[in-house]
Amino acid sequence: MTALDLSSPVAVVGTGTMGQGIAQVALVAGHPVRLYDAAPGRARDAAEAIGARLDRLVEKNRLTGADRDAARARLKPADSLAELGDCALVVEAVLERLDVKQRLFGELEEIVADDCLLATNTSSLSVTAIGGALRHPGRFVGLHFFNPAPLLPLVEVVSGFATDVTSATRAYETARAWGKTPVACADTPGFIVNRIARPFYAEAFAVHEAQAADPATIDAVLRESGGFKMGAFELTDLIGQDVNESVTHSVWQSFFQDVRFTPSLAQRRLVESGRLGRKTGRGWYDYRDGAERPEPHTADPERPPAYVIAEGDLGPAAELLTMIREAGITVREEDEDNGTRLVLPSGGQLALADGQTSVEFRDVVFFDLALDYREATRVALATAQDTLPQTLAEATGLFQALGKKVSVIGDVPGMIVARTVARIIDLAHDAVAKGVATEEDIDTAMRLGVNYPLGPFEWSRGLPRAWAHELLDELHERDPSGRYAPSLALYRHSYAQDKREGTS
Repeated sequence: MTALDLSSPVAVVGTGTMGQGIAQVALVAGHPVRLYDAAPGRARDAAEAIGARLDRLVEKNRLTGADRDAARARLKPADSLAELGDCALVVEAVLERLDVKQRLFGELEEIVADDCLLATNTSSLSVTAIGGALRHPGRFVGLHFFNPAPLLPLVEVVSGFATDVTSATRAYETARAWGKTPVACADTPGFIVNRIARPFYAEAFAVHEAQAADPATIDAVLRESGGFKMGAFELTDLIGQDVNESVTHSVWQSFFQDVRFTPSLAQRRLVESGRLGRKTGRGWYDYRDGAERPEPHTADPERPPAYVIAEGDLGPAAELLTMIREAGITVREEDEDNGTRLVLPSGGQLALADGQTSVEFRDVVFFDLALDYREATRVALATAQDTLPQTLAEATGLFQALGKKVSVIGDVPGMIVARTVARIIDLAHDAVAKGVATEEDIDTAMRLGVNYPLGPFEWSRGLPRAWAHELLDELHERDPSGRYAPSLALYRHSYAQDKREGTS
């Protein structure tokens, strides 16, 4: 099944920001495009707005004047749904209400031909439920664009329970012909991106709610250690706290209030207070004129230790041993069957976050996971109240000698980056096991949809195979609510490697 022919008219119903963006994508690709909106005059206003954006593309040399003129000639506002009768594809981008969407598609089914593709751009509702009332639900599919649609490449092509393979394939190929990067997924709450991205927000909020670190520090650690483009607090301020919380709540409810997707009470209070982020001037941060952006916690300079003793290897942080030597600090290596720590001159130990807490040990400082320890500019350390000051000072000085800023946070298991990455990896494995999408499509969706530095499976392959399972297992022991219980899929992934290595 191939993409729609460029001569085939495409209609967009709903002319808000997303509707206009989708219409522009189809228009620039070469289709005749019809715009319809139930509000009188909105379709014509949207056509003018799209035309103005085409003018700006010409000014930026991204579109020729001739192509702009041709595109303008193909764009037609419609005064009624009846004018969409000859369209080969109708994409809906109206209010996120099931009854509204069902009613719209019921009306469209009476107008368009039997081979017309019907698509919803919903981000939170069930594609199956929207198309469930149709006489021919096989031609109904989800086409979830990301905002702004003309710029962001990802499109999630969602097959409802009744969607025909031919319809999904045609929608997929059409999105690709439009210059987008489509990924195929089953109709599951949150689809790919909004399902697997939940821990990125949830774990940051949980660390904050535990009073282990402030938003600025958590954001800095996610960016400068985790390699994420934005931290969870600044990103949700950009998205809108009401929008982000609504998606989280929808996914949680759709999964029958699964504890893994539980919304944040702190975010709920933010929404209730009207602090919705940049659009209202205040969210987690203050964006009003004259407001100062809070700085992340950064430790004062400390002297580095003269030496460290490496007990075993450091697993995902093994590169640190080379970096420590390059910084002129002696590394003494000792073979330990279960050792994965650095012993400092004070006698205290420095260990990679593994889901345990400092308070469980006599004198241990944990350090957080980094995407790339050489490229990271900040590292987080976690200590208990009774950790010896000298141990923390030596640990701080060690990372500062490697050129890193150091943020000291509270004694939370799994810290910030480690627990976030482990949970994202777990949800990704669970999604594949349940037929939501392939590993490749999930990695593509998370890199393009939310700009992650690596897809979950790409990240997982760079870590010890059982790392995420073991960390979550430790977290689950300390919080037996079920939030951190590793999925059966992740268990199987870890066990399979153990079996091949003969360690089971």
